[in-house]
This record gives sequence, structure tokens and C-alpha cells, in this order.
Amino acid sequence: MEGDDIKRISRLTSVLTQLQTKRLLTAASLAEKFGVSKRTIYRDIKALEKAGVPILMEEGKGYTLMEGYRIPPIMFTEKQANALVLAEQLVLNSKDASLVKDYSEAIEKIKSMLAYSLQDKANLLSDRTTYREAIHQERNSSNLSDLQNALTNYKLVKIRYKNKEGTVTDRLIEPFAIVNADNWYMIAWCRMRNEFRFFRPDRIQAMEVLSETFEPHNLTLQEFFDRNS
Repeated sequence: MEGDDIKRISRLTSVLTQLQTKRLLTAASLAEKFGVSKRTIYRDIKALEKAGVPILMEEGKGYTLMEGYRIPPIMFTEKQANALVLAEQLVLNSKDASLVKDYSEAIEKIKSMLAYSLQDKANLLSDRTTYREAIHQERNSSNLSDLQNALTNYKLVKIRYKNKEGTVTDRLIEPFAIVNADNWYMIAWCRMRNEFRFFRPDRIQAMEVLSETFEPHNLTLQEFFDRNS
């Protein structure tokens, strides 16, 4: 088999993985990712369609796979999928480029085998989680998993929180993002203060994820930092 043929087969497999990972993909985004022209992507899509892959075109939006078409799923729970996304943020800060590349490709394959609803939640969590290497990180908590779950499902969380001065208050918060800078922090809209606040999970004395949902905040994590810089 010629080298170009091997590259094309590899790209076709990767395109299929991408289609199973994201709900919608444009030819332009695929062309940029694989370093080829949009015309090449059009040919790849036709090749996949000829092979029996049910690819749909949403006018003005991009390509998507027919609902229900996917390789046999890995049976991850939602919290297990969230834990993998969190681990991804740690790996992405590794100084070893090969580790970053291999893990990123692995996590894409894992995401591609999740149901669409879990894919959307995993992608949301990826966009709303950052990690900066911490030199002295000894503090601990057992709340991150439940906070992740509340974040991706837009669930209100009732917490009893002890601030750095030792004052304890009861709060209703709308989880927005998770960041790490010497310690884990939850960025959330605090209904008591009527503004975004930072909460350290290890200072949460008691917590309850409520069944009540909140309206998603139409704001990216980068936009949040830009507004508050």
C-alpha cells in the first residue's frame, strides 16, 4: 500500500472519530485540523458515505452523524467520563509532548463512543476546566465529582461554606467552571452575593446538589477571565 493511501485511511478513521466526538463539524474545521483542503474533506466525506456511514449535512452548520450510529459504547458513567476529562486537563500541562498527543487522541476516541448527551457534557466540562501546575498542593476535598456533575447538568448547589476568615454561611450557587491555581476552585454565581465568586471545595462544610436547575450562563471561561482581569 502506498504512503498516500495509508495517510488517507488514517485520516478517514480520524474524521469518523471526530464526527462521533462532536455533534457538528464543518469542512473548514476538519480541513484545518488535518492540514488538508476543504475539497479533500469533501472527498473523504463521500468516501465514508459510500462505505455506509450515515453522515448528514445540516445546511449552514456542518456535518453530523445520524443519531444512534456509533461503534459499541464503552460503559462509562457520567461521573467516570467527567473524571477522564479532569485527568485530560492534568495531562495537557505535561512537559512531554508525546504524552499530551497520545492522551488527547485517546480521550477523543473515548468521547466518540459516548452517547451524544454525555459527549456534550464532556465537551462542556473540557471548555470549563483549567489546570495550572501547583507546587504545594496538599489540601484535599471530596466534592469535585459532584460539583462537576452539577456544572454539566446546570443544577443548583446548596453549600455551607467557611471562608478564609472562618465565617460560615449558607449559599445557593450556580456552578460555572473549575480551575486550579495552587488549589482547586469552583467559579460559581452566588445568589447571596449576586455575582460570580470563587469557592474552594475543601472549605465546603456541607453540600447538596438540588434537583432545581438554573439558566446556563452564556459566557466562555476565557470571556469570564477577560471581564475580570
